[in-house]
Amino acid sequence: MTQIETNCSQCGGIEFEDGFAEDTGQGSSGYLRWIPGALERGIFGGAVRLGKPRRSIAAMRCVACNHLELYVAEDV
Repeated sequence: MTQIETNCSQCGGIEFEDGFAEDTGQGSSGYLRWIPGALERGIFGGAVRLGKPRRSIAAMRCVACNHLELYVAEDV
């Protein structure tokens, strides 16, 4: 279990369950990533990502109320 030292932003709960948010879109590697900066679109409509740092996203579900908390985790 990922150690997130915080309370649920919805109910104040303290117990979280690990998980992940899956991306199954075309060309996806199967997980979500966070890229800093405003979304820029290229000439074909896709996001411009070249040269930008990417970080994985950790998803934690509050056991008490099922609220999903997302946190930027580690470099991808």
